[in-house]
Amino acid sequence: MKDFLKNNGLWILFAGAIIAVALALLSYFSTNSSPLVNLANTVTAPFRAVSASVSGWFADKQNYYADNKSLKEENEALKQQIAEMEATVRQGEAASRENAFLRDLLDLRQQRRDLSDFETATVTERSVTNWTSSLTLDKGSAHGVEVGDCVIDGAGALVGRVSRVGYNWSTVLTVVDTDTSLGARVYRTQDIGIAAGDFALMGDGLLKLDSLPASAQLLEGDLVVTSGFGGYIPPDLVIGSVTELRAEDSDTTVYAVLTPAADLASLTEVCIIKSFEVVN
Repeated sequence: MKDFLKNNGLWILFAGAIIAVALALLSYFSTNSSPLVNLANTVTAPFRAVSASVSGWFADKQNYYADNKSLKEENEALKQQIAEMEATVRQGEAASRENAFLRDLLDLRQQRRDLSDFETATVTERSVTNWTSSLTLDKGSAHGVEVGDCVIDGAGALVGRVSRVGYNWSTVLTVVDTDTSLGARVYRTQDIGIAAGDFALMGDGLLKLDSLPASAQLLEGDLVVTSGFGGYIPPDLVIGSVTELRAEDSDTTVYAVLTPAADLASLTEVCIIKSFEVVN
């Protein structure tokens, strides 16, 4: 026995040291679970941390895109609601304008018994260039409209005259168009002249009143109406009012600049006078 210890003592001490270290490690790793589980957990802990981080990043991105999609859908729904509300408002405004037009037209019918045959029409297009000022209406020969018919607004102000007629449409040259010329009368003084479109004035939406008697004493704001002479146009339709007086370039003759009574730029509904009683 003594010889065994003497010959193998170092190996025994070495083996005991290894066993002691192993027991210490086992004791450390077996605090809460088995040694193999702890060892596996220790080795894989960094990978688990990375995996958790990546999973969290993907989850955040998924939530972001889901929220973004939801916001887009909500935004589109709100846009649709706004569009529908705006359409409702426009319909209400159109109905209100139409009601106002019809009320004015009813008053005009009561006041102007000589205007016996009306045809209401909607303005579908307007054209204003350096050469012309016209409106396109949705009524034509199928509705009894003829070339030369007068067109007025709901209050009875002159808009112009029909120049072309199709089956279900017609073109109106407005009072400021350069091809427009009609007999006019200054309501206050009863002076007679000619109201006509003018190239220099049409761009500003104005027209000219000339051929006045030398004795005419017009004032700014004077009302000018149709004279009715010749029987082509009903009398006393309001053309416009005097904005200013100007002298002709060639001589000392004075002419008046008129602002139309009809709002040509925003008309949506008009009335075509298809026939009227000629009053002598």
